[in-house]
Amino acid sequence: MIRLLSNKDELLKLESILTGYLKLPFTEDTIPGSLMESVLATVRNGRVLNTYDFIDVIKESDKIGWQVKSTKHNTPVTWKRAKIANSSELISESFKSDEALSILGNSIIDFCNEHAKESILHYNLDAIGYSRLIVNGNEIYYFERLLCTRENPIIFNREDFVWKWSKPKETKKKEQLPALHGVNKNNNKKWFAWHGLGENQLHFSGEKEWWPTDGSLLKFNFPSSKLNRDELMNLLESLSSINK
Repeated sequence: MIRLLSNKDELLKLESILTGYLKLPFTEDTIPGSLMESVLATVRNGRVLNTYDFIDVIKESDKIGWQVKSTKHNTPVTWKRAKIANSSELISESFKSDEALSILGNSIIDFCNEHAKESILHYNLDAIGYSRLIVNGNEIYYFERLLCTRENPIIFNREDFVWKWSKPKETKKKEQLPALHGVNKNNNKKWFAWHGLGENQLHFSGEKEWWPTDGSLLKFNFPSSKLNRDELMNLLESLSSINK
């Protein structure tokens, strides 16, 4: 049986490591994604891949991997730079008919699903999970969820979305290029914004629909104070003695 989600002891360890990091005097009000990957790998006895694959952390012995995201609560989540094959032609056609627009949108959904499937096959995984850290003011939220499995590698369904180009926005400096929006038919909310006319970033605003509201959401606060100079020196001295 796949044990993808961290247990209570592992979540407490995760909280303890992050709280310890935030006590360091040079830390700010964010937790870098690269740090979150290392923390998850430490807690789950896995390893960080440091690749451009779909998964960021893997535990080969359990045949599981995780996509890891860490942002402030109001920061758009970049799901991926979605470089779609024949994008120039598909984009051009998408302005001519709703059918062509759907074809372009479907290719984006297919791209997301295929990217996950590639990691499942390449790393011989049974499941991929989602590890998510959210910073909201003085509060920190963390949750995990199943994304897909070897038996069902589909994360997003084509049929759930309708697509439309946004209206260009004019700023004082320059005109922003329109983005392709994927609207979820079930709640009529924008889930995706693909910037295919620019740098191909795929923003996933629908990710907020995944945020749990029950007890599965781990909550803790930033530490009330940081280490002073003497405490920091003692910590560094102890670490130095361990590494000798």
